[in-house]
Amino acid sequence: MFYIYSMIIVDGSKKSGSGTILRYAVAIGALLQQQVKVFNVRAQRNNPGLRPQHLAAIRAVAELTDGSIEGGEVGSSEFVFTPGKKVNGGSYTWDIGTAGSTTMLVMTVLPAALIIRDKLQCRITGGLFQDFAPSFFHMQQVLGPILWKMGVTMRVNMIRPGYVPAGNGILEIEIDPVRKPLQPLTLTDQGDIESVEGTAISSHLQDREVSKRMAEVCRKVLSKKGYKVNLREEYENSALQPGAMLAVFARTSTGCILGADRAGAPGRRSEAIGRFVAHSLIEDIESGATVDRYLADQIILYAALANGITEFQIPFMTGHVETNLWLVEDLLGSKVEVENNFIRVTGIGFKPQ
Repeated sequence: MFYIYSMIIVDGSKKSGSGTILRYAVAIGALLQQQVKVFNVRAQRNNPGLRPQHLAAIRAVAELTDGSIEGGEVGSSEFVFTPGKKVNGGSYTWDIGTAGSTTMLVMTVLPAALIIRDKLQCRITGGLFQDFAPSFFHMQQVLGPILWKMGVTMRVNMIRPGYVPAGNGILEIEIDPVRKPLQPLTLTDQGDIESVEGTAISSHLQDREVSKRMAEVCRKVLSKKGYKVNLREEYENSALQPGAMLAVFARTSTGCILGADRAGAPGRRSEAIGRFVAHSLIEDIESGATVDRYLADQIILYAALANGITEFQIPFMTGHVETNLWLVEDLLGSKVEVENNFIRVTGIGFKPQ
């Protein structure tokens, strides 16, 4: 059987020129049931073209929609994604095959899951903690609760940590069908900080007290600003290699959640991680933002799909925020307004079928 699609054509070298462009394009194509062609894939990156984690994400959406990919190979500078006529629920298992980000794969699949007919359960193998990608903790503690306010029920669990370069971490996600249009968010007032909590986790590093060292410095820096901090120190040995992660989250009286985190890396001292995470959180809080620097770009697509106007204050403008605002205007026709880091997105009222 053949279907006729209008085609979305996206230049992957525009704005940030990053993998964000292809992820958004494929997700929107699945939602709108439109064919998508992306060229100049990641053209502004040092290693342009599709990387294994990007290819795994596109293939996952193709499987989820009974769709297909043309030109989908590691290193490809362009590809065409053709979605099927529905998005299937059920159980899926995907293995990135490297330490590529499992959370980035989820970020690609999740928008398409807004039109699933039955509950979706996914088990994804790859990296859970690395630079330049959302951490498992941020997805679980920040993105998940914020999307729940909009009408998306998502549960995320870590089965095994995964670090660069070995990967082989395991993340499980469960998403319920969405039966009505997403609700817009009104996050205009940061409010008072009511709690700061988080997790310092390390694998095969208990003898060096890595979790304790990260947490102690982070607590000290945040305490000087008057915050009472509850940080759990965890050690585990199921990961395939040594690694570490520190994540903290501030919750406010108006329902805002701001997070900061950082993964360990060779030569990166535990104390430096603690200071970096604490200062990042402090910077975002003191900016008056109602979303952190990571959530700022993550919620734009959902705001563009919502039935109404979403408003939020970001800490500062980033390339990812600019890119995502451009994409929802260009591909969805959503109206976007930005003034002094205050963002207003008028959603299109997308209705799940």
